[in-house]
Amino acid sequence: MTLDSNSISKLIEFRKQLHQNPELSGQEIQTSKRIADFLKDTSPSDIITGLGGNGLAIIYDSGKPGPSVLIRADMDALPIQESNNFIYKSQSDGVAHLCGHDGHSTILAGVGLSLAENPIKKGKVILLFQPAEETGQGAAAVINDPKFKKIKPDYAFALHNLPGFERGEIFVREGTFASASTGLIAHLKGLSSHAAHPEDGRNPDRALAQMILGLNYIVSYPDDFDDFTLLTVIHAKLGEVAFGTTPGNATLMATLRTYLNSDMKKLKREVESTIRNVCKEHKLKCDIEYTEEFPATINSSECSALLCKAAKSLDIQVNQLESPFRWSEDFGHFTQLCKSTLFGVGSGKNHPQLHNEDYDFPDDIIEPSVKLFVEIVNQLLNN
Repeated sequence: MTLDSNSISKLIEFRKQLHQNPELSGQEIQTSKRIADFLKDTSPSDIITGLGGNGLAIIYDSGKPGPSVLIRADMDALPIQESNNFIYKSQSDGVAHLCGHDGHSTILAGVGLSLAENPIKKGKVILLFQPAEETGQGAAAVINDPKFKKIKPDYAFALHNLPGFERGEIFVREGTFASASTGLIAHLKGLSSHAAHPEDGRNPDRALAQMILGLNYIVSYPDDFDDFTLLTVIHAKLGEVAFGTTPGNATLMATLRTYLNSDMKKLKREVESTIRNVCKEHKLKCDIEYTEEFPATINSSECSALLCKAAKSLDIQVNQLESPFRWSEDFGHFTQLCKSTLFGVGSGKNHPQLHNEDYDFPDDIIEPSVKLFVEIVNQLLNN
């Protein structure tokens, strides 16, 4: 499959439109509509809107028995002020596509253009434009949506651009590709008092300090876990600014990361035990909650092999990663659902990093990425 120059120009212009009109997680209404309008002339068999919120599935069904292949792109933007000054910079104050989801969605749109020109011979292809990846809520919401039952993928593939890596090259890993992570929030409840009589209250200050040290102590012994485990305290709050009052409440927040889902369960147990024991010692009440939960993205060997074969046939360099990435991706929900692989495409050694205010997706990796997805489809559905 070769995209002609007109199609490539059309895709690049579309990417810039998406970049110029970013929407935050859970607010991707116009983004979803733009994508649906862009692909409406590609003769899809079905279009499912409102999937898991603002998700969009464009389905190309051959009408003949065969595997169902899902290709996913994320489409939400970030709450960051962009510092770029090019003509297509974000028109939304404090919101910008600084992770490349505009490029990921454009690549999928390119696959749709190709499928219109080269229909599959068997099975079906689902182009899934997923909302709310940045918050870790989108994939689970899509999968749990009753409308998703119409899709039932046998295989799932996705990519993410990688600044700091050779532009256009592919980076993959069997097993864990990206870490599991979750945000922990612990609410501590004591009793406030007059600052002149702290003995009349239950100030959670010592408990908070003890808790911070205790949580860091958990991950200081790696032999207690099967693989990489990290806990980072990211926020702590004690009372309010009132010099006549001792605080009665405190909040502690931390990010938990592991390469294995089993280690995440173990880490949660240890963290909760530490928090509750400290609270018991200081006669405090506590409430623990989790937010932005991402399971580990664990690639199947079969899908990774298909990816490598497709890249080789296109003469695209493939690199095997030694270690998983510490960041998380909610595509991990799909790797629990069916045979799946998430891989990286290099954005350039000196390219601005993801979430940097001066980041912009490199348009020259759109065409090879489209070709790679199409070749994977050809291997599964046209042979």
